[in-house]
Amino acid sequence: MTSRAGLRHVFLASLLRRRLATALSLFAIALGVALGLAVQLIHGAALDEFGRGVRLLAGAADLQLVGPREGFDEAIYPVLALRAEIVAASPVLEIEARLPGRSDSLRILGIDLFRLARVQPALLPLANESGNRLAALQPDALFVTDEARAQLSQALRAADGTLQPPAIDGATLLTQSGLDPLRLRLAGSLPGASGALGVMDLAGAQQHFERIGVLSRIDLKLADGVTPQAATAALAPLLPPGLALRRPEAAASEAGTLTRAYRVNLTMLAAIALLTGGFLVFSTQLLSVARRRREFALLRALGLVRRQLVRGLLAEGAVVGLIGGVAGVVVGHALAALAFRLVGADLGAGFFSGLTPALHFDPVLSMSYLVLGVLAGMAGTWLPAREAARVPPAHALRAGEGERAGLMPVRVRARSAVALLALAALACLPPPVGGVPLGGYAAVALVLVAAVMALPALTRAALPLLRRGQGVMWRLAHARLCTMPGQAVVAGAGVVASVALAVSMAIMVSSFRVSVDEWLTQVLPADLYLRASSTGNSGYLDPQALARIAAIPGVARVDTTRLVNLRLSADEPLFSVLARPAGGNWGLPLVAGTLDAPAGGLPPVWVSEAAADRHALRPGDEFELPLGGRLQRFAVAGIWRDYARQHGAALIDSRDYVALSGDTRVNDAALRVHPGTDPQAVAGTLRALFGSAYFTIALPGEIRALSLRIFDRTFLITYLMEAVAVLIGLFGIATTFAALATTRQGEFGMLRHLGLTRAEIGRLIAAEGALTAGLGVLAGLIAGGAIAWVLIEVINRQSFHWSMELAVPWAALAVFAVSLIGLAALVARLAGGHAMRRSAVLAVKADW
Repeated sequence: MTSRAGLRHVFLASLLRRRLATALSLFAIALGVALGLAVQLIHGAALDEFGRGVRLLAGAADLQLVGPREGFDEAIYPVLALRAEIVAASPVLEIEARLPGRSDSLRILGIDLFRLARVQPALLPLANESGNRLAALQPDALFVTDEARAQLSQALRAADGTLQPPAIDGATLLTQSGLDPLRLRLAGSLPGASGALGVMDLAGAQQHFERIGVLSRIDLKLADGVTPQAATAALAPLLPPGLALRRPEAAASEAGTLTRAYRVNLTMLAAIALLTGGFLVFSTQLLSVARRRREFALLRALGLVRRQLVRGLLAEGAVVGLIGGVAGVVVGHALAALAFRLVGADLGAGFFSGLTPALHFDPVLSMSYLVLGVLAGMAGTWLPAREAARVPPAHALRAGEGERAGLMPVRVRARSAVALLALAALACLPPPVGGVPLGGYAAVALVLVAAVMALPALTRAALPLLRRGQGVMWRLAHARLCTMPGQAVVAGAGVVASVALAVSMAIMVSSFRVSVDEWLTQVLPADLYLRASSTGNSGYLDPQALARIAAIPGVARVDTTRLVNLRLSADEPLFSVLARPAGGNWGLPLVAGTLDAPAGGLPPVWVSEAAADRHALRPGDEFELPLGGRLQRFAVAGIWRDYARQHGAALIDSRDYVALSGDTRVNDAALRVHPGTDPQAVAGTLRALFGSAYFTIALPGEIRALSLRIFDRTFLITYLMEAVAVLIGLFGIATTFAALATTRQGEFGMLRHLGLTRAEIGRLIAAEGALTAGLGVLAGLIAGGAIAWVLIEVINRQSFHWSMELAVPWAALAVFAVSLIGLAALVARLAGGHAMRRSAVLAVKADW
């Protein structure tokens, strides 16, 4: 009986006897594993595809000179090309070509054909005319990849469902420079490149897109024996401010930095879902141990030692975790493939638009999540196994013991819970580690554990307040929980975790959404907004176009914005600078400082919260920005709230920007109309004047609605994870009451002899389920409020450097709590239905 084969049969066969509880536990662990793995697979595939594209474009380059996204002065090129450390230098101008009438764009690289072959041979163009080797030198000749040709030859369906025209007409690509159409001749292909990409002569690109004397980067191939570190040390002193030397793979690393906070937050949500699954395994295993106490006592009497009993029960949990983990790995890959098709490689967050990565099986990552599933199953089984090993066999063999056993003795752990909350408060104090708020996540875990540990104390405090019910079923249910409060602890543990997660995320998302809505109202005070293109795109508004706009009848005032992205260092992501009036038609939601320029003579700058956090800035401090090839000093006048740029932004006055940089281009214009003038009429005049295909016109309400739709799409995966957590909590209620109802068949039989009907016993079980879930929901609401504070004030601030106003959705939380309690009562009633079907005589036979 104590042989290994016999023990495997005794312990593992019990999983088959408990099909429903085992299936629900498997499902919970599988969901947690699947969600976490899917997030990692999606972002891993997107980063791999992005890195592959970077390596392809860099070719044999050892270093790249990079600077602002809008480009830098090409005068640095001969300085580097003539250095002894450099054996080849290839200049590149990168243009994000706007396609009139379409919402997509084409990435065009202006290249030097004579330098290209030595550094980036994969970008060598192949002319349509065989033998014409100089076709690539013609200024209007464009060479595109097969993917670009196929994509741009088709009509594009916009977000509102309308069809946008093809960008390629025969052998011509229609693009845009400024507000003017630009037609480029398709002269050949790029057989060595992939993705939506075009290549043309550098001089032609500079001429057609009005970027004379500008480069985006220089790819450098080092001489033999020269290391990138040595070359960087020798060349860095020669560079103007705002330029940096870095390895080509650093671009992929930068993309990983941009997405890290979003990816880590989703992964932590999946980890909490897996933790909730572990609580479900705990409750099912604890109740399974209760039902099998006499079985274990008999095995102990026949020679089974405590260590073997613990190992056997841990093996059960490991098998549940293993099977659930395998299912989760399979489902995780399926979810990743589905996400690629439905929401893209960025889960709706907009980081990797345009990428179409392929999903690959990652054995190390899959095995890691499989191990997490096994650990979750074993962790959920450890405490029940320890409790089972402590029970004396003689005590467990007594008749009727199974009905009284299995529920943990309730110990009021108020001091332990308070200590954990104190540790959680301390964990909120340290700064992030590598940009990841590890202390905040630790605080969330500590609050969850503290809430579960405080559940016995909450149960004892709340039950006396609930004894006022006059119904017989209510009083019986209340008496049951008062006698055996461990039932609330076992069934409520999973509810506490799932409700806390759902409530905290609901409060955080509601606060974020309300804050974004208020922010949009502040930053969009004008009557009409016109956008030529986003930053780095080929569309722009020049002074002549702005003069024509200001002359339109009904326009009272025109304010402009120029958005550029600067490089403050080689290690940081691009830093955004907005040049526009601090007041006027653009609102500035200040959180510190004023709109007045500080004394001292330096031009004022207003920095975003992210910039203030990352660079330790306060009003009155000095801040340097690389503009016009020099470091320009500014005085910080204020700090403003910005939800659009995670890695920081600064706002300077348009006149200061033009004076320091000489750049007169404009991305956006805000129009204020005279009283009584219809903004739609002004929009119609603009379309007639310039053509509707070359810019975007929107009312403030339309921009707000679109922004909030993007917000909701971004948090779609968060809503799904909340639903999963709540579903797992309901599973915990179901498995707990299914097991308890089985152990209480004698009790139910006696109640039947006393006159209760099956329907009344069903109402009794439903009342117990409602009471148990109510206690769990109450603890979850309290814990969820604490976790929401951590999410808003610690994790969000350290991850994204955004502040927000607290907005608790009271009505939604009340409906959620009441609905969950009602569902728990229904689930408990259904789960206990099997026990009520047994004959009342047979149910009490064991006690005769």
